[in-house]
Amino acid sequence: MSIVTVIVTTPENINAERRLDKGWTVLDLKYKLEPITGIPADTQSLSLYKNDTLVGPIDDESRLVGSYPIDDFNRLHVVDTNPSRVRNQYTDVSLVEKFELTEDEYRKRNDTVRAFKERNKLGRFSDEAAEQMAAAARENEEAAKNIKLGDRCEVQLVSEASRRRGTVRFIGTVHFQEGLWVGVQYDEPLGKNDGSVQGERYFTCPPKYGAFVRPSKVTVGDFPEEDLMLTDDELEEM
Repeated sequence: MSIVTVIVTTPENINAERRLDKGWTVLDLKYKLEPITGIPADTQSLSLYKNDTLVGPIDDESRLVGSYPIDDFNRLHVVDTNPSRVRNQYTDVSLVEKFELTEDEYRKRNDTVRAFKERNKLGRFSDEAAEQMAAAARENEEAAKNIKLGDRCEVQLVSEASRRRGTVRFIGTVHFQEGLWVGVQYDEPLGKNDGSVQGERYFTCPPKYGAFVRPSKVTVGDFPEEDLMLTDDELEEM
């Protein structure tokens, strides 16, 4: 059989399964490995492993690959012998210069996916989505009218089991999202912040006790703080 499947590895944590032809020369093989490993053919050093045991180097570029004892799922380890080469240049994202845009700069461009969707009224820019957003905004405005600072409340998140009790500490607009939000200090450390988000403070509470939710998720009323320290026997007697 002239085609075998090997595992190609490098010191830079590349691990790829590839098929190769035993009829290639070793030099042909190196050129095939160059786009996989990022190592130039003329500085590659190849070693053959079977079950993680070194069989030996594959070092004669004029020989055929099949002249070496290479079988299916052997490992071909490729090392760069160039001491000047920048290591990890193909895998270390910290070496890549990043192109970044602010939200305002991105919004002004006309060659983005967002601009395309806006022009064609797709996704969240469709008429249907706009009406749903407007309806949600109206619902939150109506709900906010019944909420006051200091109110005891219960927050209903995704499921029935995710009800959380707390106290209303903030009502209004925020810098991180549009629309109205309610800041709640939970009775338990089930929140995400201490009343501040991205360096902007809206109220103060212990870390992990604060959260911001839409007014429509908040029900105010007589919700006493649960005594979390009661024993099972005491709970059964209540």
